[in-house]
Amino acid sequence: MSTDIFDPTIEPSAPDDADFSAPWPPMVRDDPADDTAADGASEEAPDALEDDQPNWGPDTGATTAEYAITTLAACGFAALLVVVLKSEPIRELVTGVIQTALGLGG
Repeated sequence: MSTDIFDPTIEPSAPDDADFSAPWPPMVRDDPADDTAADGASEEAPDALEDDQPNWGPDTGATTAEYAITTLAACGFAALLVVVLKSEPIRELVTGVIQTALGLGG
């Protein structure tokens, strides 16, 4: 039997020389020349990260009511779009564009 084909009856196993001491997912540094990441996190790292974050103030996200209003507005816009696209002039326009694009029309 070929080992290239997946066989669900075989239990997966790691090679004998597998090294599980490395972190997962692997840590990737932006600049390989920067050796501060290899030394581990310093006490200054959290302060530096906090300075880079935008200050959103007290309103960091939409509340349930805001989500509901946005959803209703989107549904209303979708209904209006359906009505417009079902109209005969728009249907003829879209059909003409498609026929021209496919080379079926003049």
